[in-house]
Amino acid sequence: QVQLVESGGGLVQPGGSLRLSCAASGFTFSSYAMSWFRQAPGKERELVASMSSGGGTNYADSVKGRFAISRDNAKNTVYLQMNSLKPEDTAVYYCNARQFRAWGTNDYWGQGTQVTVSS
Repeated sequence: QVQLVESGGGLVQPGGSLRLSCAASGFTFSSYAMSWFRQAPGKERELVASMSSGGGTNYADSVKGRFAISRDNAKNTVYLQMNSLKPEDTAVYYCNARQFRAWGTNDYWGQGTQVTVSS
């Protein structure tokens, strides 16, 4: 029932911009922290950006000042605006939803969307 569907990935030139979207369903979106992770071939998955249910944000140092996470609770959608893209940003980007409860943590993942930055 729970679904996270990423979209908006593609091929862009260095210095270009891209906006990723993640459409959520099957859970109470507004009560979950939302995050974007990425994984490049041969590398570990890393946290890129996150936003708490209260709206607080944090970013990886490598993307700070270039990327921005936002959410629209009315649309059950989280976005990642990526500007000044670099080849090092090339990866599969994954959407994550997490809710912390006294009895445990709910943790959901999307299927990922490919971002390739190349000239």
